[in-house]
Amino acid sequence: MAISLSELIQKLDTTLESDRYRDYCPNGLQVEGKSEIKRLVTGVTACQSLIDAAVEQQADAILVHHGYFWKGEDAAIAGMKRRRIQKLLQHDISLIAYHLPLDAHQTMGNNARLADILGWKITGPLEPQNRQNIGFEGELDKPVALADFGKQIASGLNREPLLIAGGEHPVKRIAWCTGGAQDYIDHALALGVDAFISGEISERTVHTARECGIHYIAAGHHATERYGVQAVGDWLAADCGIEHLFIDIDNPV
Repeated sequence: MAISLSELIQKLDTTLESDRYRDYCPNGLQVEGKSEIKRLVTGVTACQSLIDAAVEQQADAILVHHGYFWKGEDAAIAGMKRRRIQKLLQHDISLIAYHLPLDAHQTMGNNARLADILGWKITGPLEPQNRQNIGFEGELDKPVALADFGKQIASGLNREPLLIAGGEHPVKRIAWCTGGAQDYIDHALALGVDAFISGEISERTVHTARECGIHYIAAGHHATERYGVQAVGDWLAADCGIEHLFIDIDNPV
């Protein structure tokens, strides 16, 4: 089966509510390819390796979380950007990207899927007053030591997290936001949780955790954002009858 590119974009825009978000990049279609989609490849980032793999798989479109045309970057299509876009155009492959909408979706988003993967119960939003809230507050079934919590995350994500202790207290109430959301630790502090989990860490994050008494876990930007785009791809395959293949291009960050 197949779906037209325009129908696919409309379905994604509606489901992910892309018009709700003021984002750092355009959401939706970024590079136009074939008008009909039969085979979809998904991945975290539209890097050259993912494009090359999609070409090998004879994909009609690529759906990613991290696409192109970010605010503040050089607008010239040169060098690495030219090579990537040139190959997409040469093989008539569309590039579709959703950033904040794919973080925030209540069932298929990165943060919701991370909770599913790791068995966390969602109890509320990370930013209750923010219309663009993308993270969550939650809790574990029972209190665990920070080291044991880290082992649970390592087992679920197949990646060792970096643990910054903010005291001796166990972990029960948590908050999280995937990717490069280390500065959302302030929102976690306002909620009074025991630990905050994100993808990356900055030098200042260590001091905030230690001095404010909250555990911080850096579980990997890529590792925490692999699951949303997979869920959306699987949903499209089931709903539209198209083929879907997730390709994981390893990234240690």
